[in-house]
Formats: sequence, C-alpha cells, structure tokens
Amino acid sequence: MAALDDPQTRAALDALRVGALRWLGGGVMAVVLGCLLAVAAVRIAGNTGERLPGAGLVVIALVLGGLAAAVAGLGSLVRERRWTAALARTPWQVGRLRVAGPSVLQVEPLGVDEPTGEPLRLRLMSTAIWRTRAVQGLADGDVSYAPVSAREWVLTADGAGTVFGARVPGRRG
Repeated sequence: MAALDDPQTRAALDALRVGALRWLGGGVMAVVLGCLLAVAAVRIAGNTGERLPGAGLVVIALVLGGLAAAVAGLGSLVRERRWTAALARTPWQVGRLRVAGPSVLQVEPLGVDEPTGEPLRLRLMSTAIWRTRAVQGLADGDVSYAPVSAREWVLTADGAGTVFGARVPGRRG
C-alpha cells in the first residue's frame, strides 16, 4: 500500500501545503505593501515637499522580507509536490528513531518488535526550532519513513500531524 493512501499522510501533506501557501501569500502581500508604501511616500513627498521618516527602510524591509518569504513558500510548495508524488508510489517502512543531536537522526528498521537490518543515518532538513524539537520528541519511538529520492527521506509518526524531511549526510573531506 502506498504511503499516500494513509489518511494521516494526506492530512500531513495538506498541512504542509497550507503552510507553504501561507508563506508564499504572505511574502507576495509584503512585497505589494512595500511597493504601495513606496508609491505613497513618493506622492506625499511630491505633494507636500516633506519626506516620511523611515519610509525607505520600511519599504526595503517589506520588499526584501517579502521576497525571502515568497521564495521559502515556493520552495516548500515544490518540495511538497515532490514528496506527494514520491509517497504515491512508495510504502511506509516502520523503524525506531534514535536522535544523536539536534538534527542527526538514525532510523533502525523494525521487523517483529526488534531491529532488523542496517540503520539509516539521516540529517534533518529543517532548521526551524519547533520542527527540530518535534523530531527530538519522537526519539526512541516508532516512526514511519519512506524514500522520496536517492538521498532524501520523509518521516512521520502517529499523531505528529506533519511529515519531516531528512537527507542522507554527505561525505566531508
């Protein structure tokens, strides 16, 4: 059975999509507000001859922050689409999650209530503190995990309400 057939997986991916759309929409709105503020400041300065103090800095902050948020939202939306496509053809595997650091993970595949096979070493993709803490809260518990590419995996747990992305650590040197 494909992972996407699980209603919890669909709900988790829907929540991820909604978050991505919020970032994208918020970023676009910030850019629009920045542009409107710039036009208003120029008009006020042209009509009255007085400049609005700090308007330039606010415009720059809105436009740059909005662009960053929009790019983050777009990237998250693309990632969610890739994950949805991959989970439509891949079943969940069950394993025990071991956490070795803030973002260093190891999943031990489970057979019949005991580890089987070689553990999968991963590095959490997200740097958001709340996501890192949520994954750390799953330590020593059973998780479901599935590959979405050769070096990228998605994992979740019952009741997590979201999916977490992780990558196979690259070689250093």
